[in-house]
Amino acid sequence: MPKQVDHRERRESIARALWTIVDRQGWARATMREVASEAGVSLGQLQHYFSSRAEMLAFAIEFAADQTSQRVAQGMATLDQPPHPRDVLRVVVVELLPLRPDARATSRMNAAYVLEAMHDPALHRQVAIGLRDGRAMIEHLIRQAVDHGQIPADRDPAIETDLVLALTGFAPLLELNVIEPHAALAAIDQHLDGLFCSSS
Repeated sequence: MPKQVDHRERRESIARALWTIVDRQGWARATMREVASEAGVSLGQLQHYFSSRAEMLAFAIEFAADQTSQRVAQGMATLDQPPHPRDVLRVVVVELLPLRPDARATSRMNAAYVLEAMHDPALHRQVAIGLRDGRAMIEHLIRQAVDHGQIPADRDPAIETDLVLALTGFAPLLELNVIEPHAALAAIDQHLDGLFCSSS
C-alpha cells in the first residue's frame, strides 16, 4: 500500500522550512527552490502545493498565526482563573515579540509579510483583515475592563488599544539589539501598570 500523504502536514512542513530560511537569511533570499530543499521535497512537489512565493508566504503566515494563538493559550493557562485583563494583555503582547526562537521566527515572517503586502493587493487585504481582527480583540478586552472598573473610566478605549498595540513595535529594536529583552518587558509592565493603576 502506498503511503498516504497528509497534505495539510506537507504544507505545514513547507511553511516551517520557509520560516527557517527567513529566520536565517531573510525573505528576499527565500526562493522556492531553497524552500523546497529545506523542506526535503522537489521544486515540482512544492509547486503542487504553492504556485507562487506570495501564496506560500500567505499560508506560512496563517500557520504562524495559529502557532502564536497556541502560545497565547498556553500562557493564558498559567494565569489565575478567571485571568485579570492586565495579565491577558501582557501575554498577548509578549508572545508577539521575538523573545524566544519560535516567536522570533514568526515575528520575522510577519515583518516579511507586511513588506510584501505593500506591493501585493491580495496580500494587502489579507494583512489588513488580520490586523483589524487583532485590534478589535484588544479593544474589546480593554472596553470590558473599563466597564468592570479595572481601567479608569476617563480612558479612551480606542486610544488605549492603539497604545497597547504600539508595544509590539519593540520587535525591530529587539531584533537589532537596540534594547535588551528585560528592557522591553520592563516598559510593557510599566505601561500596563499605568493603564490599570486604578484597577480592582
